[in-house]
Amino acid sequence: MKTTTKLLRCLASVGAAFVMTSAAVAQTPAKMDDVSVQLDWVVRSDHAMFFVAKEKGFFAQNGINVTAVRKGTGSTDALRLVGNGNAEFGFADLPTLMVGRVQSVPVVALAAVNQKSPMAMISVKSRKPITKPSDLKGMNVGVHSSGSTYIFLKSFLAANGMSMADIKQSTVAPPYESFLVLGRVDAVPGYINAEVPELEEKTGGPGSLSIVQGSDFGYHAYGSGMFTSEKMIAEKPDLVARFTKAYLQAFQFVAENPKEAVDIIVKLNPEYGPKSEILSKQLQTNLTRSFFSDSTKARGLGVITAQQWKETAETLIAQEVLPKTASLTAGYDMRFQEAAKPARR
Repeated sequence: MKTTTKLLRCLASVGAAFVMTSAAVAQTPAKMDDVSVQLDWVVRSDHAMFFVAKEKGFFAQNGINVTAVRKGTGSTDALRLVGNGNAEFGFADLPTLMVGRVQSVPVVALAAVNQKSPMAMISVKSRKPITKPSDLKGMNVGVHSSGSTYIFLKSFLAANGMSMADIKQSTVAPPYESFLVLGRVDAVPGYINAEVPELEEKTGGPGSLSIVQGSDFGYHAYGSGMFTSEKMIAEKPDLVARFTKAYLQAFQFVAENPKEAVDIIVKLNPEYGPKSEILSKQLQTNLTRSFFSDSTKARGLGVITAQQWKETAETLIAQEVLPKTASLTAGYDMRFQEAAKPARR
């Protein structure tokens, strides 16, 4: 009798284990689609979703195997690489995406991560304090002559009644925050959710920088976001839908678990271990100043609204960054974000 009881218990345990294993297998599709991701720059906190989706299994649950998340050299290059098929998905500045499309780069935005632009003009307060755009007149501004920061600089100046002729432009290679630290330039355009925490560590800590954010002075535009190519949408819409769903699931996780999100970035990129505190500060800035909006509360994380996309395009047209013939509606596709039903906050 005891032997029979033991046998039944053993079979029950095996059956339970089989059910659990079957459930786990059912969550991960048998066929996985390999994709790669192209970042706009070195790893930053707003890239966290790619790493979290990989580590927490959101990609795997949606039948996706991310073979590589490649660091980049700027939004312009990221857009070009995805547009020509060297990567399936990417992350870039959305105003730069608009400019790229006018130049026949076939890319489409799928999610706006920064609901308002995190770009700003930055100087070392003790040397060249700035509190308003006109303070930049006559200053030596370091910027690369292409890419998102150059587009922002031209737009920001135009929005405030100035042009490149009002400053001295020094063409410098990224990362140009080092030129600011060394005093070789007076100011640089940069991201409050990226360069600022790192610069503060090198210039005296919080409060050592003068920061004039574009969105406070007439630069009304989206920041960065996740995108793909027109070809991917046309030929593999199901894969685009699954990738977007996994990405937005990870976005929710990042918003709710910022410390763990940073830990995951470092785990998958061990070379960033010494920068974990900077990544945490970057992410906190995103959480308080750019990830969320009235639109994300109403329609979910990553949403792009027709009105704000139009306003972004109009801002760039008015400041002669985009031609007057540029579309006010093309360049984004919200079908995949809507199908994913992302968290609202």
